Formats: sequence, C-alpha cells, structure tokens
Amino acid sequence: MNVLFPWLFGAIMLILVSGIFLWPLIQSRTAKKNDHRGFLIPAPLFNEEFSSELSNDIALKPPKNQSLEAELPHHYGMDRMILMVRDPHWLFAYWELTATKNEQFTNNYGPEAWSATHPVLRVYDITDVDFNGKNAIGYTDIHVSENIDNWYIQVGEPDRTFCIDLGRMFSDGRFITLLRSNTVTTPRASLSDRLDEEWMWIEGLYRSIGRFQYGISSPMIVEEHALRKGVVPLGISSPGFSRKD
Repeated sequence: MNVLFPWLFGAIMLILVSGIFLWPLIQSRTAKKNDHRGFLIPAPLFNEEFSSELSNDIALKPPKNQSLEAELPHHYGMDRMILMVRDPHWLFAYWELTATKNEQFTNNYGPEAWSATHPVLRVYDITDVDFNGKNAIGYTDIHVSENIDNWYIQVGEPDRTFCIDLGRMFSDGRFITLLRSNTVTTPRASLSDRLDEEWMWIEGLYRSIGRFQYGISSPMIVEEHALRKGVVPLGISSPGFSRKD
C-alpha cells in the first residue's frame, strides 16, 4: 500500500497539470462550434454547395422558344362555316376558306373571276322549311370585306330558323355559294304561349299518395294529401286544379 501511494499521487498530479494546460485549447475549439446565440452547430452531414458555385449550364428557366401555354390555332386548314345563336335577335357566324376553294372557283368561272367578285353573306329564313338551297322563305345579303372571317348578324326575329351561305357575287348580281352553315333557331323573346289545361296524374302515384310522408314537392300532391288529413295548406295553387270552398 505504501509502495502504490506515491504512484497513485503522481498519476493524479499528472492529470491535473495536463488539464490546466489543455483547457484553453478545448475551450477555443468548443467556441468555434457555437454561433452568436450560444447554440451548438452540428457538423454538416453533407458537403454544402452555394448558388455561386453552381454550374451555369444548369438552367432553371424554359428555353426562349418554348411557350408556357398552349395556344389554339387560328386556322385548321379546312373549309367550314359555323353559325351560332347569340340571343333572340342576333346570330354569330365564323368561317374558314382554304386556297383549294379559291382554286375551284377560279377553275369554274375563269382566272379573273375571284378579283371580279366580292364576298357576301346570304342569310336565309328557313323556318318550318326543309331547306334545299332554293326554297327559303326569304333571304338578306350582307356585303363583307375580303379579310373578314367572322360576323355578327342582326336578324331581329325571335323563334325563327336560319341558315347562312358565304359566297361571291358578280357585278351582274349572280351569287355563287362557297360555304353553307348549319341551321340554328333563335329562342323566344317572351313567355311561352303554351298553357296546359290540367296536370296529368300518374295512376300509381295517385293511389300511393297516402304513403308519402316527407319530400313532397308537387303542389297537387301536397294539397290532396292535406285534404285527406283534413288540413288545407295556404298559398298552394296548381294549373288546372281549383279548390271548391
């Protein structure tokens, strides 16, 4: 025991002396790992890469010649004419005329025929008519410009059926049809003049009326059901059904 005591005392003193000299070094290394708030910053698991270090070859923007949004084509390369209803008094037509139709017209009527004519919209009233191109009730001609491919048409006729031809008109009044539209019917501009004299009963529904408890929506069913219960609801009326006092 007396032999070990000097060795043990020497080891303890060596540790203390080493700690005194190594403490400033340990403290400086610990301070480098702390930020200005005093929190320990963990060592990064991966190597960091800053924006200035990124290669210029990596482009995040789309190419200049690439469009961000798809655009509808202005032309589809086909001869067509579309007629639509805007309201009871107005129609809207748009069309596409290809070079093939121009060549056909020139071949049929001469090389100078196209320049000697001008475009015309012929609006046919074909209400209650099986239209064959010649049996319209009446028509109106609208002279348009060469570069026009759509037109608003004021017909002023609610509840009528129309069809439109796009053609070329010669100086002598001859009209040559190039395109023909679909047919459309303008809506009514007033309330319908059709009045039902009475409501029709579905026999199976009428017989089972007593079984309805919830969700009754027809005024006739509600009133009939109430009469059977001895209660007359207020404010319920129905075409063709009158209550006797």
